[in-house]
Amino acid sequence: MELPVVNHPEYVAKINDSSVFPIKKFSALAEYLLKNNIVKKFYKPKECSLETLGMSHSLEYINNIKNKTLDRKAQVRIGFPINDSVVKRSFLATGGTVLASKLALDFKLSCNTAGGSHHAGYDYGSGYCVFNDVAVAANYIKFKKKIKKILILDLDVHQGNGNSEIFKNDKDIFTFSMHCKSNFPAKKSVSDLDVELEDNLEDKTYNKILKENLISLNKYSFDFVFYIAGVDVHYQDKLGKLKLTEEGIYKRDQMVIENFFSRKIPLCGVLGGGYNKDFNKLVELHAMLHRNCKNFL
Repeated sequence: MELPVVNHPEYVAKINDSSVFPIKKFSALAEYLLKNNIVKKFYKPKECSLETLGMSHSLEYINNIKNKTLDRKAQVRIGFPINDSVVKRSFLATGGTVLASKLALDFKLSCNTAGGSHHAGYDYGSGYCVFNDVAVAANYIKFKKKIKKILILDLDVHQGNGNSEIFKNDKDIFTFSMHCKSNFPAKKSVSDLDVELEDNLEDKTYNKILKENLISLNKYSFDFVFYIAGVDVHYQDKLGKLKLTEEGIYKRDQMVIENFFSRKIPLCGVLGGGYNKDFNKLVELHAMLHRNCKNFL
């Protein structure tokens, strides 16, 4: 069986060339996946509808993005200029994770080649996140597909503060964030379960802590999992403060996917963060999510 993977050429938006955000990684990842026969074709998303976005974001905020009327201070908080291509990308990437979640229900595993914008809250964007695609998709499958118990498993080096804020009063959607304690955001929100890690943590200890938490999470009998597979935990990342190797991240992804796939729980994987000093290495690291998922189908 082929792994269903979602991609759109317009995941690459026009931003400042000096930005620390490696926007070109999305097209490079798509090329890498095809070249290395990890995928043969992509599912192409449509822009996320206003109705679906409105399940997780305020109408005022959505319209300010759509109409490019967001004030300067709010744009600075996001880190992107709200121009035509960024708006297009934001609607498409969110639609991509919604599509990927539907594919996961059909195929048990799926991936987007973007997504994991976990710093966006109900009425704001932050940290290179405009819309919170995972939150939007989680609410979509909850209300439209009647999925009862959903886990957001966030292994980005940064806490998924947007997810924890959006779902703080939602008993059906469980937010788990395992992140570096000293990384952004400075002021953390409260997830259903936060695991804070000290700086410079390496492979063996990281994956031991993860394994222990996966065992604990299995007690909840989730019906669906969103996996935010941030690779900014790598030791060469510009923004992360952990010290995982390529082998450690591969083992991490493998452990997560096997844990839920073996229990027949659908899993939708999204990229999360990655700001590696070596661009080609960054692309390879992100591709490990898709490579691992493919190995289970």
